[in-house]
Amino acid sequence: MQTEIWIVVMLVFLALMFDFINGFHDAANSIATVVSTGVLKPTQAVAFAAFFNFVALFVFQLSVAATVGKGIVMPGIVDIHVVFGALVGAITWNLVTWYYGIPSSSSHALIGGIVGSVLAKSGSSALLSSGIMKTVLFIFVSPFLGFLLGSLMMVLVSWLFLRTPPSSVDKWFRRLQLVSAGAYSLGHGGNDAQKTIGIIWMLLIATGYASAQDSMPPFWTILACYVAIAAGTLMGGWRIVKTMGQKITKLKPVGGFCAETGGAMTLFLATFLGIPVSTTHTITGAIVGVGSVRHASAVRWGVAGTIVWAWVLTIPASAFVAAVAYAISLILY
Repeated sequence: MQTEIWIVVMLVFLALMFDFINGFHDAANSIATVVSTGVLKPTQAVAFAAFFNFVALFVFQLSVAATVGKGIVMPGIVDIHVVFGALVGAITWNLVTWYYGIPSSSSHALIGGIVGSVLAKSGSSALLSSGIMKTVLFIFVSPFLGFLLGSLMMVLVSWLFLRTPPSSVDKWFRRLQLVSAGAYSLGHGGNDAQKTIGIIWMLLIATGYASAQDSMPPFWTILACYVAIAAGTLMGGWRIVKTMGQKITKLKPVGGFCAETGGAMTLFLATFLGIPVSTTHTITGAIVGVGSVRHASAVRWGVAGTIVWAWVLTIPASAFVAAVAYAISLILY
């Protein structure tokens, strides 16, 4: 039996609000390096990133959306209360971390929200361990890959341009950083927008407005989610830009290029494999990797440690809020 349409519309709107917040919360991931190196002005950078966030619609398959929509929770468990709780948990954590300028994962906030709501309703047996485990695994894999690829890129570039005057290197990489920033923004849109597509797809299946047998969700959900994340990126999350672009390590265009390229490669791989990953974890790992190649002291490890604590707390904190929101929704409707 189909749920009343106004409830579905309200929850879709709430999901798109999460997607929008995801965009401005994670805009820092796409633009912090290109702004901190002075290659683009902030307003130029957010427009540039938003454009590539949307273009990702035409590049990536919906493998991440399928994981979120069908690969985390047992069929028949999700209902409007679960979706409401998941979204409230994710949005709350995003706003708290944005307010304090702490780079955290919108992806894992959403996963934590889903887990918290489902646990409140049916317990751990309702969760699909395969989807949960690969998401949790990449909490560690994505920053490590970002670190590894970012540092390897930095070593390679340093070796290739060993005898090139610094002024020439700076000139070249100011141009090349536009390519790397575009690639990272493409990967950001491709992975992050699909998480919201996945939860709307989950909602539509649960409420009878879509079938679990469908190979993909309605096109309007795809278009709306990519527009929402691009619009959020266009707004920019300046508190987090400062942390990512200035407080972890001091970047030059060559370092920004290496960090963004390493991060983009990680995002492309994860999206291809259908794994929801944190763009925040990925680019932070890449920035730390680039900084550590210069010298370990070039990285402000205290700031990096604060960010890691936010990573650790994201899933349990958003899960707790989601469980409370789930209980409240049962009372309200």
